[in-house]
Amino acid sequence: MLTELSLSFFFILLSIFFIFKTPKSKKSVSANLPKPYPIIGNYLDIKANWNRRFQWTSDLLQNSPSATYVIHRPLGGRWIVTGNPANVQHILKTHFHLYQKGHTFRSALFDFLGNGIFNVDGDTWKFQRQVASHEFNTKSLRKFVETVVDTELIQRLIPFLSAAAENGTVLDFQDILQRFAFDNICKIAFGYDPAYLLPSLPQAKFAQAFEDGVRISSDRFNSPFWRIKRAFNIGSEKKLQEAISQVRDFAAHVVEEKKQELKENSSLESVDLLSRFLSSGHSDETFVIDIVISFILAGRDTTSAALAWFFWLINKNPQVETRILEEINEKSEMPIFEEVKDMVYTHASLCESMRLYPPVPTDSKLAIGDDVLPDGTVVTKGSRVTYHPYAMGRLEMLWGADWADFKPERWLERDIVNEKWNFVGRDAYTYPVFQAGPRICLGKEMAFLQMKRVVAGVLSKFKVVPAFEDGFEPELVAYLTAKMDGGFPVRIVERAK
Repeated sequence: MLTELSLSFFFILLSIFFIFKTPKSKKSVSANLPKPYPIIGNYLDIKANWNRRFQWTSDLLQNSPSATYVIHRPLGGRWIVTGNPANVQHILKTHFHLYQKGHTFRSALFDFLGNGIFNVDGDTWKFQRQVASHEFNTKSLRKFVETVVDTELIQRLIPFLSAAAENGTVLDFQDILQRFAFDNICKIAFGYDPAYLLPSLPQAKFAQAFEDGVRISSDRFNSPFWRIKRAFNIGSEKKLQEAISQVRDFAAHVVEEKKQELKENSSLESVDLLSRFLSSGHSDETFVIDIVISFILAGRDTTSAALAWFFWLINKNPQVETRILEEINEKSEMPIFEEVKDMVYTHASLCESMRLYPPVPTDSKLAIGDDVLPDGTVVTKGSRVTYHPYAMGRLEMLWGADWADFKPERWLERDIVNEKWNFVGRDAYTYPVFQAGPRICLGKEMAFLQMKRVVAGVLSKFKVVPAFEDGFEPELVAYLTAKMDGGFPVRIVERAK
């Protein structure tokens, strides 16, 4: 603590000196961009904006003519942040081999994710990607996902919301959606039902341990002393090790049971991911546990976060909710059983929601060699390079002067011949919500299927009304995914039949 205070005092004195020594520049387009100083770089700006860094870095890109800004760390370190689509394509595709997870990212998440697909590079990543893409895109698995989602929706979510509407209960809808997603992904990944979304809202041991693992592992990125705490097994690191032990012990137990089940009944239909991996010859237990935990992480928070912000935004924009309801009613009286791929306006609304509130607001890579980005930004070996989906959704150069408006119509065009709307997507480098290039999300289509089924099932029966005070705007907070800080309190109102 004393060392940290001494360094802070030293940097403050240096910054005061350089403020008076540095001549003021003429006003320009980039006048609002902070200036780095010798030795300390942008230390004071980083420190002042630490608790709002997503918004701060977004503001930097909005004020930068090239949508790129280089943040100078003390003693010469460089952190390049970009929202320029050409740069994003360069990082995620053209020069994919130069931009990797890196030691900082891998070491922070290794205890939790191990060598799972989201925490590795090179041949290890390539092998897992090939295996996962084959298993994840089979028709039988897609059908299984639909069955799982419908079952959880009909038997748990809808009855739960009906009871809340009848009793006038205020719910944390973010928590409810996360429980829904957790049950779903555990069934899909393990073939195991944690029964996390029940009327009693149980604190399932595995679910709580998983939540602690995600939160504390993510906090490591903001704590320079986590390795010391881990070495002495104290504080948050002690709790993290306990959580990880519970998660991995549980996963190992499920893997062992699944192996035995498949051994005793070789004709058992392999529908969940774990069964498919084991049946296809991938019997290395550590590999299987790592990859399944990674899929639970991907499926648990991303869809629930996207849906929470979606329901918030359509409440603020009732005309959008009205059009979604019209589309739901056009498709079927019971839309939860319908194929939802033709729900074009709903699809556009979800894309628009994720433009403003992407489930993963930023993603960082480590440059393993020197490079130059398409906009001329010089990248030196060892630099941290971050592309910024949250900022990109707010750039006028990409979305126009009305970027702040929630407009699903920006994703649609009218087919005059057939008199219907067609969805018009953006390229993955302008809209990297599902990543892009070789690492593009394998579960993108399944995520949309799940989200549209939830939207149709919930909105056809209920109105979700935020229970915030008038004028309150929820704040985005991110661990590995973006959430509403403090939750999303709502009241459920049953629609007239």
